[in-house]
Amino acid sequence: MTDEPTHLTVMVFPGTQTLPIFVAQARGYFSKRGLIVILKPAPNSEEQRTGLAAGRYQIVHGAADQCVALVEAAKIDAVIVAGGDNGFNHLFVQPEIARIADLRGRTLVADVANTGWSFVLYDILKRHGISRGDIVIHEAGAPFRRFEAMRDDKTMAAAILNPPFAVHARRAGLKDMGAVVDSVGPYLGTVPYALRSWANANAETLTGYLASYIEGLRWILDPANRAEAIRLVGVRLNIPTDIAMEVVATATDPIHGLAKDAAFDLEGFKTVLRLRADFEGRSPEPPEKYFDLSFHRLALAGL
Repeated sequence: MTDEPTHLTVMVFPGTQTLPIFVAQARGYFSKRGLIVILKPAPNSEEQRTGLAAGRYQIVHGAADQCVALVEAAKIDAVIVAGGDNGFNHLFVQPEIARIADLRGRTLVADVANTGWSFVLYDILKRHGISRGDIVIHEAGAPFRRFEAMRDDKTMAAAILNPPFAVHARRAGLKDMGAVVDSVGPYLGTVPYALRSWANANAETLTGYLASYIEGLRWILDPANRAEAIRLVGVRLNIPTDIAMEVVATATDPIHGLAKDAAFDLEGFKTVLRLRADFEGRSPEPPEKYFDLSFHRLALAGL
């Protein structure tokens, strides 16, 4: 690395999935590798994708399907550079909804109607006999906006939410219909992705970023750091200690938590591609088209 630090602007949806980044910032893992990371909270996935394409952000952490959308819909050569998690998402409905089949004819809240978790939602509905044409989608953006839409407007019948917003939703009396992966199977949720041209031109910077992220991830998964992790999460997400405890418990769950060393879940990614292809009425593309794990391997080798 050069003596001058490298500035990176990274757009994320703050929540359980960003804990390793918070740790890497707080414990100096980025700075020791000559990186200054400025985090920007995403208002929605649209800004995340267009901002990456325009160079406003060098790296983004978002749903794996968002990277696929960037490649296929916008024809921008973006690439997933590591794994992350299964999204930690649960389907929430208004308390009077007894079963998923009752969502026919109702308005459901999504980030946007044609990417990522919307495809998961449509797949769950299809399993209960409801087609895309049987519902109305209200596009609200980020998870906190989806939660607020359901809390403040009882005509908003359902949404997919992850912690801490899933915790807020349960406390607000919304009904938890369970983890979405229990319905759709293995699923690759939040991942880091970048423009392929930027990644190749800045391989050392990207490798350093991923090494710092993995170091933060290892710290958060170490039970010895639990109390400090809860305090950090409370401060960074501006949530009370009891909710911070739930967020850390979700992140560190040995089966459904953050992927150890940001390992890439190929089977989960195949589900992502299958759901998008089902929605578009075609066969899935080969998964290798959308990821390059060489930077991840270099990062691990240097730790």
